[in-house]
Amino acid sequence: MPVQLCTNLLYIKDCSSGLLNTISANCKALSHPLLQNMASNDKEVATEVLPFFRVYKDGTIERLLGSPIVPPSHEDPETGVSSKDITISQNPTISARLYLPKLTQPNQKLPILVYFHGGAFVVESAFSLDHHRYLNDLVSQGQVVAVSVEYRLAPEHSLPIAYEDSWAAFQWVASHSIDNKVDKEPWLENHGDFKRVFTGGDSAGANIAHNMTMKAGLEGLHGGVKILGAFFTHPFFWGSKPIGSESTVDHEKSLPCRLWDYIFSGAPDGIDNPRMNPFGPGAPSLAKLGCSRLLVTVAGIDVLRDRGVFYYNAMKESGWEGEVELIEVEGEDHAFQILNFGTEKAKNLNKRLASFLLK
Repeated sequence: MPVQLCTNLLYIKDCSSGLLNTISANCKALSHPLLQNMASNDKEVATEVLPFFRVYKDGTIERLLGSPIVPPSHEDPETGVSSKDITISQNPTISARLYLPKLTQPNQKLPILVYFHGGAFVVESAFSLDHHRYLNDLVSQGQVVAVSVEYRLAPEHSLPIAYEDSWAAFQWVASHSIDNKVDKEPWLENHGDFKRVFTGGDSAGANIAHNMTMKAGLEGLHGGVKILGAFFTHPFFWGSKPIGSESTVDHEKSLPCRLWDYIFSGAPDGIDNPRMNPFGPGAPSLAKLGCSRLLVTVAGIDVLRDRGVFYYNAMKESGWEGEVELIEVEGEDHAFQILNFGTEKAKNLNKRLASFLLK
């Protein structure tokens, strides 16, 4: 059974490398006795990317992080939001959790949010407790129909599979705008406003959301659907050259580099692949981003903070014709709005995101 070091931590900090400099108060250090005892495990370790997962020589994979899976709910008692799980594709297996706020009218039309969860491409789920409660709150405040995509995780499914699954799910959502589509999902058909479509995500999910929004701008969506806005919360971008306050010592051995090299070993240009480094030499112009409004949020003490700010500035200078905004929350770390859900700063950020969706 996988060892869970944290009850609800998605993005544990790498305390051994010093890359990420704080550990959530509800998390135990990697020297926890449970991990030490694993040395006596009968199975032999082939590879490990701590603190995320361990791969054994018999092929089994042990995830060391993740909040528990929870079922959907009919009218969440705190928010009134209903949710349900649906299958988008059986081959390959792609699913999603849909969210619908409490309606004021039977055929009320609402904006559509296509959301991608975080977890470094290797942990967490659209069905996890942390994202379920977070989206209940965001859907209630932002008054949107949300589709939280369950893409397949690495390392079992190496990148770019997560991107391919996410694009297939996004196109499936867009296809509901076509009149002659059969087997339409009722919540999207009856309540989705395809003139007000948003993308969003946190951490690795924000990375995916950027890539999906860029792909939509370059290739288009079914039915000619246009993306009104996108929000990228603490986006997981990286590159071969350190920027800002990133450490210049052994940068190529940093956790993002080691993780990316393992889960996308054949990536053209390595860590500078445009999917991870939107400023890399082979990346398409950010002016092609396929939305008209963009909100980027960063946390003041997050190691990814400088990448998010750089992305915001690059968008402003790219010639992109949309409206871009940056929110920085001082004194907070990566994904605090999910990991520290319910705190004052988390509540305030969710209100800002909801306001973005309500415009």
